[in-house]
Amino acid sequence: MFQGDAYFLGPKSENADIAEVGFQTILNHWFDWRRSLFPRDRVAISVERRESEAFKLEEERLFSEVRNLCDMLLAETPTYTPRYFGHMVSEISLPSLFGHFATLLHNPNNTSREVSKVGARMESEAVSMLAKMVGYDSQLAQGHFTCGGTISNFEAVWRARYRIDHALALGLCVAEKNHTPLNVFDSAHMGWDEFDRIAKANNINDSTMRRASGVLNNPYSIGRRISDCSVAPYLGPVLITPGNKHFSWRKAANIFNLGEEAFLNAPLDSTGRLDVVGLGELIERCRQQGRPILCVVTVAGTTEAGEIDPIDEVANLLDQYRAKGIHIWHHVDAAFGGFFCSMLGGDAERSLSESRASALRAMRTAESVTLDPHKLGYVPYACGAFLTKDERSYTASSFHAPYIDRADKTDKWRSTIEGSRTAAGAAATWLTGRTFRFDADRFGRMLSKTIHVRKMFEKRLAAECDGVKLLKPADTNILCFSVFKPGDKLSVRNRRTAYVFEKFQTDPAFAISKTIFDVDSYEKLINEHTVGGGVNDVSCLVLARCVYMNPFLANEDIQASLLDKFVARLSHYVSESMEFSENGNY
Repeated sequence: MFQGDAYFLGPKSENADIAEVGFQTILNHWFDWRRSLFPRDRVAISVERRESEAFKLEEERLFSEVRNLCDMLLAETPTYTPRYFGHMVSEISLPSLFGHFATLLHNPNNTSREVSKVGARMESEAVSMLAKMVGYDSQLAQGHFTCGGTISNFEAVWRARYRIDHALALGLCVAEKNHTPLNVFDSAHMGWDEFDRIAKANNINDSTMRRASGVLNNPYSIGRRISDCSVAPYLGPVLITPGNKHFSWRKAANIFNLGEEAFLNAPLDSTGRLDVVGLGELIERCRQQGRPILCVVTVAGTTEAGEIDPIDEVANLLDQYRAKGIHIWHHVDAAFGGFFCSMLGGDAERSLSESRASALRAMRTAESVTLDPHKLGYVPYACGAFLTKDERSYTASSFHAPYIDRADKTDKWRSTIEGSRTAAGAAATWLTGRTFRFDADRFGRMLSKTIHVRKMFEKRLAAECDGVKLLKPADTNILCFSVFKPGDKLSVRNRRTAYVFEKFQTDPAFAISKTIFDVDSYEKLINEHTVGGGVNDVSCLVLARCVYMNPFLANEDIQASLLDKFVARLSHYVSESMEFSENGNY
């Protein structure tokens, strides 16, 4: 049965021999390639030069600073160890390290096939692997690699805006040409098939639509034209995200000039997941106000607690609108949780609740998806991925550069936010997929074990750590908890929790993290979590947070060694925190 332990170095460098052979194989291959290419060319660095005193001096200076760098890095956070439960980072897999390293040596830039023949091909194949994992048709899906989830989310907004802008431009052209009223919301959400039909029926070409584009022209001038053709002033589009969103979405609203008031928070339920009824009410409000919706965002694996939104229920809601001719872009921010899709369809799926498995299966219905291989893909930073279900959804504004106009028309630089893009992340993911395979009985099995570890810790903390209140339900491999005495005000509970976190911050034995739930987004969850816990006298809930990503935590010997120690330390710090009085002092 597949274990995956051959694909990691190990906390004690147990697989050092595999790593050494792998890196030396890569280096030898690189050296031989350089030596064999253009064999008649003269050498650039002669033997005499290499043996000179000046050369030796520079060589020593180089290795002195290399040793200095290595010594400095010994003080870096040891995120590879099973004792690290802090953030969404862990041991890096050997396949991803080898792929990343080998590709760095060749330094391909995936901006163009002119400078990345192999890198571009690996990116295309890796995108197909990830597309298949999330349930897309890998023959139709499109995508590319980015520097991380933030840029991938921006890519989604860019493409959703492209679709909305085209639909509105066509609607405006038709209204002005035929002197008919413009229904802004309905026009903005026509599907591509309807778009093609209307454009053909009204003989409106791209050149005419370009002059009605709010992206290509002065947006205020286009806004006035839209207002003149509609029954109410045009107020611009909105972006709907759940209260558990990543901070990158607020950045997106700012960068795409939507304005704070156009950044709408869909409410959360008492579990911290998106409330579908509340989302439906929000969509209806936008419809009544004539505010086009750039996209509706759901989250698969929130940054705070790993929750998976009811993606399937949101998909069903948007299908109901689609049946009425209203197509609303659905983006799944699966930067953390997307790789849990590798568990679907096998025994590994049993680690998920039926409702969360159903939610993950529905990702295949979304127009676009964000993934972060540098999280649960165990790939080196920085590596994100953006996927769409088909070519039409991938379409964005296209640009030209005279110095690479000879390039292949499929080059990604024409419609990606980033220009130069390393092929290293794509190669790392590609080699991971080729060896691990993103299947339920291999990669999915390893991820299911991380959820099992969370359940083990959850069980022990519930049974043995008095004063610890676990956040439930936990969907994935993240466990959050607060510390309290019965009757505590929320402010005192927060002080106790923060104290425990700070003690772990100064404790080299284990690393945990901390997160804060604000009452504006998480009011129902806070009320549920603090039932019987006194007056909620502050506007947030502080939680300690453990992310169980390390693949070796599933090892029974490692668990037996670390679980008792962690529970004992946590119990000790919780006991110390109970010395706080009602006013938060000792």
